[in-house]
Amino acid sequence: MSIRRLCFCLSAILFALLAMPPVHALAQSRDVGDQPGYVPDAAEERLPAQFLRQMVFFRSTEPPGTIVVHTSERFLYIVQGNGRAIRYGIGVGREGFQWQGLLNISRKQEWPDWTPPPEMIQRQPYLPRWMAGGPGNPLGARALYLGQTVYRIHGTNQPQTIGSAVSSGCFRLVNADVIDLFDRIPVGTKVVVRQRPTL
Repeated sequence: MSIRRLCFCLSAILFALLAMPPVHALAQSRDVGDQPGYVPDAAEERLPAQFLRQMVFFRSTEPPGTIVVHTSERFLYIVQGNGRAIRYGIGVGREGFQWQGLLNISRKQEWPDWTPPPEMIQRQPYLPRWMAGGPGNPLGARALYLGQTVYRIHGTNQPQTIGSAVSSGCFRLVNADVIDLFDRIPVGTKVVVRQRPTL
């Protein structure tokens, strides 16, 4: 094989590798859909280390108790003050369903019922029109409602989606984490949603 041909082949391979999206981007673009009625087992609830609930250093001008969501990082933080926050791994809205803004927790619900909005039914006609709260409910063990929007911070019956962008705009946590968050956060709490972290 000539040197010229070898260089051409290596260049083609390098170009193909650079043009290919990273593996995590492929995983995040898949539409797993909602799985009403599915109940994950304890092994499925275990998260990769980076998404485990933990105290972290966190620089913020927000007062303690504020929730800050960094969708691009896939983390939700509760500001604790003194440069610290409790960090939770989350699932976020898929492309076209991501948003940013400032809201407040308007209400909280244990084992919430689920009524998919008409827009979701249109995209996923196989979904039930209503589902009672419980372990197989896609909203999981708790829900914190964001202002008067259709968005929520809630649990999930799909723990494998934590760290991914697959929802219709809500933020999902594993059930143990959303229960912890629910117990820490009162109605009225400020929620700041950012696409990119600020320096």
